[in-house]
Amino acid sequence: MSRLQFAANLSMMYPELPFLERFEAAAHDGFKAVEYLFPYAYPQVELAARLKANDLQQVLFNAPAGGTDADSIAAAWDTQGMRGTACIPGREAEFKAGIELALRYAEVLKSPRIHLMAGLIPEGLSREDVQATYVSNLRWAASLAAKSGLDVLIEPINTRDIPRFFLNRQDHAHEIIEEVGARHLKVQMDLYHCQIVEGDVAMKIRKYLPTGNVGHFQIAGVPQRHEPDRGELNYDYLFTVIDEVGTQCNWQGWIGCEYRPKNGGQPGGTSGGLGWLHNFKAGF
Repeated sequence: MSRLQFAANLSMMYPELPFLERFEAAAHDGFKAVEYLFPYAYPQVELAARLKANDLQQVLFNAPAGGTDADSIAAAWDTQGMRGTACIPGREAEFKAGIELALRYAEVLKSPRIHLMAGLIPEGLSREDVQATYVSNLRWAASLAAKSGLDVLIEPINTRDIPRFFLNRQDHAHEIIEEVGARHLKVQMDLYHCQIVEGDVAMKIRKYLPTGNVGHFQIAGVPQRHEPDRGELNYDYLFTVIDEVGTQCNWQGWIGCEYRPKNGGQPGGTSGGLGWLHNFKAGF
């Protein structure tokens, strides 16, 4: 039997429902865990109640992409185009305030990991110019998270979806992990982004999963970011690779379903597109 565990991404799945109703929908479809982008528009106790009522685990969410409270966090993402502050010189105080807020949410939601978005390379600066800021911020965040026993994650993201994003490649992410040197800093390995930037996905899983530095996977079909059985990647094969290698190295993480269902705007569209998951489970 497969050891793989799948978490519904409530920011992308069930878009026809109000956000707080998506917890019940995911549980009804058999998910045991959820992830999403940002929790900050809702009180911690409200989200915790939804998790408890539906017997769900919270396994991942993002630290703020910018801002320090609910209104400024929403504005940073929705209207200012912020995609993280970790690499941006001069915004260290904002980054640290965001991490402290995220850790308070993680404590209530019992989330074992938080994703720290790297941010966009500021105009006029190079990746090399800002890497020292990024490393310093990550070292601080990992040290703070360690006090709560949590992991903080970094994710390579493709520059087609987010131009000028600081972190794009798996090898660079793992080099950063080594430079920071913190046990509670891991890589969030999104196979959708990996395929667009690099390809050779199966071999990268085989290379990096045994290092112990992969904390979480995410999946979506390529190129349209729909269900994983749509597009150019053979996820049935990739799942068997993760299962095989993960068993060998005792990896116990989750696979986040961070995709936009092709019929997600229609009632029942997300649920109707879960054949890929049912078929995979049936195969084991």
